[in-house]
Amino acid sequence: MHDAGTTGTAPAGATPTGTAPTGTAPTGTAPTGTAPRGTGDLRSRMLEAAEDLLEESADNDVSTRAVCEAVGVKQPVLYRLFGDKNGLLMALVAHGFERYIDRKRALAVTADPVADLRAGWDDHMVFALTNRALYRLMFSPVLPEVPEPATRIFDMLKQTLDRCAAAGALRIPTEQAAQAILAANVGVTLSMLSQPDRFADPALSTRVRDAVFASCLNESAAAPAPEEDRLASAARQLEAQLKQRPGPLGEAETALLLVWLNTLQQSPAS
Repeated sequence: MHDAGTTGTAPAGATPTGTAPTGTAPTGTAPTGTAPRGTGDLRSRMLEAAEDLLEESADNDVSTRAVCEAVGVKQPVLYRLFGDKNGLLMALVAHGFERYIDRKRALAVTADPVADLRAGWDDHMVFALTNRALYRLMFSPVLPEVPEPATRIFDMLKQTLDRCAAAGALRIPTEQAAQAILAANVGVTLSMLSQPDRFADPALSTRVRDAVFASCLNESAAAPAPEEDRLASAARQLEAQLKQRPGPLGEAETALLLVWLNTLQQSPAS
């Protein structure tokens, strides 16, 4: 779920549920097929050097000269490949998001979309705590623009939420749920990274996750939604199923039905 993805020193012992014990960093599994560092083309090696220097930096900054020295080239080479320092950092952000997406694609897809959503949230924390400086850069609010891969992360989250809707487990529209979950996941992660003393509780991520999921999801059949919410829930479920498996209706009829279903989700029952 991201997983959702933005800062300071990582908190000592801050780990998501089900990962390493307090006082150790989570071990997240790197995507298969990842080449050893320093073995790619020049552009890849410069990005790897920039990331390494960023992780080692005390002020979360990196100089272009240090990057060039690390790979044995002159600064004009960096300017030719990236334009300037901002271009280098934006390329590093995009590279980080691509790695994040690779992790998400490697996660198991099970018959339980809510469990998959929970695993995505926890994997988001693992990625952040094993790539602290890169994560802070990726989700920095001062970035001049949001790279395209960040949009794909949001879309991947919505796909999992659509599966939840098709199973009748989503209380609110997919777009609203995706916004709430990703914002909360990124927010709690950055809080733990930037203010480790204040947000030192290793169970904080789990509590925030469960609270946000409770507002978006209906995980328990023993606690049905209130009567006024059932029509909207049924509309969401049918909408998600139609998107996954189009029925016998024609294209125009399906489009009209989807409009009606969306209206039912937005309007409270009278």
